Amino acid sequence: MTTPLRIAIADDHAIFREGIRSLFRRRPDLEVVGEAERVGDIEPLLERTRCDLLLLDLQMDRSSLPVLPGLAERAKVVVLTMSERPEDALAAIRARARAVVFKRFALATLVEAIRTVVAGAVWLPPALGYEFIVRLQAAKPELISPREREIIRHVALGRRNAEVAREFFISEETVKKHLHTIFQKLDVRDRVQLTLYAVQSGIVSGFEDRG
Repeated sequence: MTTPLRIAIADDHAIFREGIRSLFRRRPDLEVVGEAERVGDIEPLLERTRCDLLLLDLQMDRSSLPVLPGLAERAKVVVLTMSERPEDALAAIRARARAVVFKRFALATLVEAIRTVVAGAVWLPPALGYEFIVRLQAAKPELISPREREIIRHVALGRRNAEVAREFFISEETVKKHLHTIFQKLDVRDRVQLTLYAVQSGIVSGFEDRG
């Protein structure tokens, strides 16, 4: 029997948390192991509860965005949000969320996002950043070298420059130079857009997670 995926829920609406619990009870592959109703309760929850993934309400206590990077050090984070503004979703990805799911979506979509994240990739609503993705499709990926492709993969998996440098036995300054060149080749402005490119092009699909 497959071990269920252990999930923690952080949301300040009790009814929403109960709804998620009820839906997951019907799925033996998903198990809710803890809950938090305030931002300040999340870190203690993750310290005392071993979980594989955290479902985090982006508007919890007005905004959970400031604590998101620290939480992402402890667990894979799937952000749940009522807001469908692209800038909010991109801010969450910038803060190292691995997926952004709109609360109006069906359970099947949430499960799809969870499975994508567990597999080591990033999940975003299909309509998010449509114009940006179209622009990326016009870029010339054949200009990307194998080494640059590997660096893109590591960045998309949330690894910092220092981690990438250790992986390839190069300096952080060399990593920065590689990224500057990659940004120019793909006409992207930052790591968020580079992550979206990696998702769209399949660079991160099927690769290992940061563990």
